[in-house]
Amino acid sequence: MKTAVAPLAHEVPPAAAEDAIAELQDIFIEKGTPAFMRTVLALFCGGFATFALLYCVQPMMPLLSHEYGINAAQSSLILSVATGMLAFGLLITGPISDRVGRKPVMVAALFAAALCTMASAMMPSWHGVLIMRALIGLSLSGLAAVAMTYLSEEIHPQHIGLAMGLYIAGNAIGGMSGRLITGVLIDFVSWHTAMLVIGGLALIAAAVFWKILPESRNFRSRSLHPRSLLDGFTMHFRDAGLPLLFLEAFVLMGAFVTLFNYIGYRLLAAPYHLDQVYVGLLSVVYLSGIYSSAKIGSLADKLGRRKVLWATIALMFVGLALTMLEPLLLIIVGMLIFTFGFFGAHSVASSWIGRRATKAKGQASSLYLFSYYAGSSIAGTAGGVFWHLGGWNGIGLFIGVLLLIALGVALKLAKLPPLQGVKA
Repeated sequence: MKTAVAPLAHEVPPAAAEDAIAELQDIFIEKGTPAFMRTVLALFCGGFATFALLYCVQPMMPLLSHEYGINAAQSSLILSVATGMLAFGLLITGPISDRVGRKPVMVAALFAAALCTMASAMMPSWHGVLIMRALIGLSLSGLAAVAMTYLSEEIHPQHIGLAMGLYIAGNAIGGMSGRLITGVLIDFVSWHTAMLVIGGLALIAAAVFWKILPESRNFRSRSLHPRSLLDGFTMHFRDAGLPLLFLEAFVLMGAFVTLFNYIGYRLLAAPYHLDQVYVGLLSVVYLSGIYSSAKIGSLADKLGRRKVLWATIALMFVGLALTMLEPLLLIIVGMLIFTFGFFGAHSVASSWIGRRATKAKGQASSLYLFSYYAGSSIAGTAGGVFWHLGGWNGIGLFIGVLLLIALGVALKLAKLPPLQGVKA
């Protein structure tokens, strides 16, 4: 008769070991799985809605200058107040998401922003429009602050660059669609109607996002105690790389928004005298950003971010130089190259945040995006001064200085030693 031998205390039954391995494999969402497709599609919709709502007003700026009797810098406030409030909101919504969770904050943000956009179309005065735009920016901070953190927590580290690139591609399509739809519609209907259309599209995107985004599996609630927030803030600014990435976000976005804020004024005037509908159609240059954000994000995963970031900024320089020339075709090509470089650079820098921040990732993402949208708000309006003083040459000088700073920061980032166990 055989005697049964009990397993030693340190031994794990084969079935339990297999379950443990499977559980570890399920911690991150892998490329090629249904969960990966649902995640990138949902975040694509979220990015689409965010940028469509935020930048749909850009083609309207010359029209608003005429309707309300204001100059270009004053008209730019319709975008700058939204991005400014978005930047402020990032300091609040990121930490809130560290406490209550990622998905609830993002869903509430998208629905609120879409409804505020529809309400802005009904405002009777310029000041009323600006108030609603401020509320839109504050609402959108809930998605902008959290989406990057959600991806860095849920997607497998080997695929984070691709996932971030696809999310930013959604941003690019949203920015293009918002500008394109309103830029064309306002030649046929009032800008109020155009805003209602954009708000309706954003409501649909919000519903899709809510329905298909997987719940967080790696989220761990973090205290909202002021001391905890201060500790996280201090930790991020003591890191050698994170403050440089925050500065990079400021100057890159400042350069990008400035170009698109004032290119319409140039092309509507002599010697081009383009119709508003054709200026709106130029938003198709965003297609180059849609391609570059995913392609360069994936390339950065393979080659390392330090090798790719400075090259994308160099492309922005080439694009800017072409816009300084007179022929319309070369200006359009320059806009294409500039957009390609910008979205590639943003894809690389934003994915670097999730890799560099070891704790309080939501707060780190918020600080990056605070800098990003502060650059949009401050530089986007400051560019109006250069436009009035020097026309497009003044704009080119302003953007060129911002890009020189961006290139210097990228080269300094390239010299930093990577964190242990993290490929930069």
